[in-house]
Amino acid sequence: MNDSNGYAVFLFPQALEALGEAVHPFLQDGPTGPHILCNSIDTGGAFIEMTLEGHSPEGREVSLELMIPSGMVRMIVSTHSDEMFGFGAHMSSKPAAPLPVLGPTAEPANAPSEALPSSAADHDEAAGGAQGDH
Repeated sequence: MNDSNGYAVFLFPQALEALGEAVHPFLQDGPTGPHILCNSIDTGGAFIEMTLEGHSPEGREVSLELMIPSGMVRMIVSTHSDEMFGFGAHMSSKPAAPLPVLGPTAEPANAPSEALPSSAADHDEAAGGAQGDH
């Protein structure tokens, strides 16, 4: 899994057995087991569609699409190391926008709040009217 720009697709042992020799040219072995390295992947249907980049016997670059039933896939691992991913600290190319000041030193809001009654008298009337209806 040394490729840093793609995905490692791990299949169930029964899938490897069912696919047999047809899948062996695409498998790479590693400390985590046999897997297929691909540059892009589409998991949106009944089949997992993987795009693999390679070279023909003549040395030409070729792009190959490999599709296997999604039920055969045990796990897919992203091997992207250059993208921001996860919850850890990330180095961003541009600084974050400053947040507005909140608390007692902040400027008052420009518009009145609509979440609260506008005056205590309105609140008393609303409470009294509700009590009389019960």
